Amino acid sequence: MLHGIRVLDLATLAAGPLAATYLGEFGADVIKVEQPQGGDPIRGWGVQKGGIGLVWKSLGRNKRSVTIDLRTEDGQELVRRLVAECDVVVANTRPHTLTRWGLDYESLRAVNPKIVMLHVTGFGLTGPKSSRPGFGTLGEAMSGFAHTVGESDGPPTLPSFMLADGVASLNAAYSIMMALYHRDVHGADGQLIDVNLVDPLARLLEQSLLTYDQTGEIAQRTGNRWGISAPRNTYRTQDDQWLAMSASSPTIALRVFRAIGRDDLVDDPDFSDPQRRLAHVDEVDKIVAEWVAQHTLDEAMAVFEAGEIAAAPVYDISQLVEDEQMKAREVFVRVEDPDLGSMLVQAPVPRFSGNPGIVDGLGPALGAHTEEVLTELLGLGDEQLVDLCERNIITSERNSS
Repeated sequence: MLHGIRVLDLATLAAGPLAATYLGEFGADVIKVEQPQGGDPIRGWGVQKGGIGLVWKSLGRNKRSVTIDLRTEDGQELVRRLVAECDVVVANTRPHTLTRWGLDYESLRAVNPKIVMLHVTGFGLTGPKSSRPGFGTLGEAMSGFAHTVGESDGPPTLPSFMLADGVASLNAAYSIMMALYHRDVHGADGQLIDVNLVDPLARLLEQSLLTYDQTGEIAQRTGNRWGISAPRNTYRTQDDQWLAMSASSPTIALRVFRAIGRDDLVDDPDFSDPQRRLAHVDEVDKIVAEWVAQHTLDEAMAVFEAGEIAAAPVYDISQLVEDEQMKAREVFVRVEDPDLGSMLVQAPVPRFSGNPGIVDGLGPALGAHTEEVLTELLGLGDEQLVDLCERNIITSERNSS
């Protein structure tokens, strides 16, 4: 779908590179530019196997790795020349640093007016915090997410995965596609896209904002409950498993009561009326929890599925991988890899009827495509490549072996 689109990924760690990864899954040629010494820090981030970063292997899928020292004038010039051959640039370096390097949007649009540049930062390109470094944890804290997550008597809770980066990357990926559409369909120039790690996650906390604006009430932590529906919680089963249930639709709560043999509650206004039921959430939870505790997970799920009740098992990763629905949809795919033999990774998420996403290969070795790309796109000859290698502007097979 995106064949013919070339992306220059200058970013590190998660949000920016992940946006580029999404484009690569649907055919874009993604060129990953990394510092010769160590490359993207995510190569060494998280669990390693034999010195190979597992997160890098997945995030670096479908990318070509090129090493260029961006701190040198010659390296910066190489990047500007590459920009002339690309459609999209992804960066997350702090604005003043990019400007000093001559790799800011104004400098790059002078080279290629059609370039679409995504600049991901901690706090955005404007405002008093724009020059501060930021990571996803800060976005999860400042967005209001951590404040609303956790038990009512416990501390604010941070996620154990890259939530803010992931949400930002999704916003970034669709923003790039809109900018490309505007450019290519309407004959416009490229433009700068400003995405940070706070705004996208804050956008999802809409309920907190609307409630505060209209009532003055500040949302507080309520554990697994949610103050708009009941029952809504996780419940432990007889065999020490967990299931989650949501009665966001008013009729589902009535189905729950019938399914667990409490038809009397269906006719009780304190429990049948959605708003009055919220005032009795403790009682509702106790009734459901006691019933679930008397049944195994399979038994409870069989009853709830038969009653068309919105319930699901709380899976760990091993259970998720083995689930029949996940297998049927091929949510996870095994990809061959020269370093790991093979690895099971998430398949591309959107499903198109005519153009399925692909995972051609996992994250390559640092600088594995340096010569290939610089020869193919910039026409550099052997002597030029040798000179750049000898001066450590780039690394390749010549000086990495």
